[in-house]
Amino acid sequence: MTNPIDIATAVREGEELDTDNLRAWFAEQAPELQGDIAVEQFPSGHSNLTYLLRINGDEYVLRRPPFGAEKIARGHDMSREWTVLSALDGHFDAIPKPITYCEDADVIGAPFYVMERVRGVILRSANPDVSGLDEDTMRGLSEAFVDTLVAIHEIDYESCGLGDVGRPTGYVERQIEGWTKRYRRARTDEIPAMEETAEWLDAKKPSEVGVSVIHNDFKYDNFVLHPDDLTRVEAVLDWEMATVGDPLMDLGTSLAYWVEPGDPEVLHALDFGPTARAGNFSRQQLAERYCERSGLELENIVFYYVYGLFKVAVIGQQIYFRYTEGDTDDPRFAMLIDAVRALSKRAVEAIGRRSISAGSS
Repeated sequence: MTNPIDIATAVREGEELDTDNLRAWFAEQAPELQGDIAVEQFPSGHSNLTYLLRINGDEYVLRRPPFGAEKIARGHDMSREWTVLSALDGHFDAIPKPITYCEDADVIGAPFYVMERVRGVILRSANPDVSGLDEDTMRGLSEAFVDTLVAIHEIDYESCGLGDVGRPTGYVERQIEGWTKRYRRARTDEIPAMEETAEWLDAKKPSEVGVSVIHNDFKYDNFVLHPDDLTRVEAVLDWEMATVGDPLMDLGTSLAYWVEPGDPEVLHALDFGPTARAGNFSRQQLAERYCERSGLELENIVFYYVYGLFKVAVIGQQIYFRYTEGDTDDPRFAMLIDAVRALSKRAVEAIGRRSISAGSS
């Protein structure tokens, strides 16, 4: 049975696009996008705002930063996402084709870019309204997950023009310092586990194991899957944090999103995706397949997992900060402070157990 394509809905109040300005800008800068514009919004996601544009019967996707993002800035850099997608076009098949980029914030209130729409299924929650997620499918999708991540890490970043996007030397140290500073800038509550985790990461940071293109937000809900084969990845979305750096730091972020059956209920409630369904890899199995396919070692895997938990917690803290500042009234964001507490608690537990598995001693 064919599964339902990811759908857009009415634009949220206060997040509308100025279609008159858009139409005028397209007429001058992107003539292939001329015509009347119908706009809807993809309602999920917690980061950049994503809109569906219908123009002369064709469908496109527009991405712009969230309102108020200038206070926490660089994770919402449209020029970076545009640069990465443009560089990967022709070098990595599983991406939407980039169409045009606008740096002029006067057009719709922020820089934006437009890409093709890849139609398919997106697993946006732990219990998506999608048929066919049986054990064999989940196992096949777990395998595709790892293999796609390895394929990204094997891209020749220099030949595709991404050699200047990141600074590989000292990448691990800069990430620990950077995410710690971002947390403290956006901090709203006293959470001792966040401070403990930051101190441990700073004390235990290893040297870089290599240099790769890294996605930095690689998880199930950033996949577009083929409606008739949910183990087939049609496109990887959301490249706004992509860079060139240590591939195991990328793996660590993915492990942080990978909730498994024995994890505390509060982590399941974060709805990172259907990773706990029967048939999925455990975190340990995911890491082992990654290392088998990539040739890299598992020696410091707890460090990378704890780093991922801390990073995801900081992202949640940043979004919650915008909510407390009144820059968004999206009701989903009100509970994100609980996610920060749960993720940092899990990080401290993993440090104590020296394991990435649920309930290990």
